[in-house]
Amino acid sequence: MNPPVALTIAGTDSGGAAGTAADLATFAALGVHGACVITAVTAQDTTGVSDIHPVPHATIEAQLEAVLDDLPIAAIKTGMLGTAAAVEAVAQRVVKLRVTYSPLSASQPAVVVDPVLVATSGAVLGGEDVRSAYLDHLLPLATVVTPNLDEARALLGHDGTPRELADELATALAGRAAGAASGAAGGAAVIVTGGDPEATGTCTDWLAEPGQPPIPLTHPAVPTSNDHGTGCTYGSALAAHLAHGVPLREAAEQAAAYVTRQLTRSQHWTLGRGRGPIAHLNT
Repeated sequence: MNPPVALTIAGTDSGGAAGTAADLATFAALGVHGACVITAVTAQDTTGVSDIHPVPHATIEAQLEAVLDDLPIAAIKTGMLGTAAAVEAVAQRVVKLRVTYSPLSASQPAVVVDPVLVATSGAVLGGEDVRSAYLDHLLPLATVVTPNLDEARALLGHDGTPRELADELATALAGRAAGAASGAAGGAAVIVTGGDPEATGTCTDWLAEPGQPPIPLTHPAVPTSNDHGTGCTYGSALAAHLAHGVPLREAAEQAAAYVTRQLTRSQHWTLGRGRGPIAHLNT
């Protein structure tokens, strides 16, 4: 039997902890064949991002065409897209996939969007034009959007609790999906990740599906500074489980469990001068 195929559309991380390095390692660990489209090359380590080179738009388009016209993609996961043009190109491809309905796939691919705007180090990975492009073009087409608390606040332009932000963003995206181009579903689900900053011992992600009240997804907190790449790993784990056909809530719970397990593995590592990498090893 062929494995399911997932596509990551993201930037590189020269330190190997985040971006396409994290996504492809996570896909492989969870039994999914990974393909990739590179949107940017970064000079990055555990202390931060020192340089970003956006990949030319034509090259992003060529990569998308090469992968999507050849492989039966079961899930797409986006990370750092970097430019508004890249966000719009991905959105156009999602619409095309849903309209043409590729005969290579048994079903339309799940689309997991990690709206990367600011790195943990504080490096800006997408400005106001990227934020607007996400809201106007890509997020309404997603199956699920996985912002952390800071990204949810940036997308909505104000503060709020994780529960409030998940609910408001899901409602906003449902409204935008109703007026979006053909191929839009009934609105994206939203998972605000990262837990409650006031909680100890546990983390609570908030899942808001269109038309339903948000529900808490609680999992153990791992006290560690080796958490570089956690958001990428969560999003790619979620995409991998969706590629296997797992329902969304169960896929979210399994993705959180995977991240918890990997954080525990790397909890006491001493790699790098800054926030060390989350483990992508299976042993």
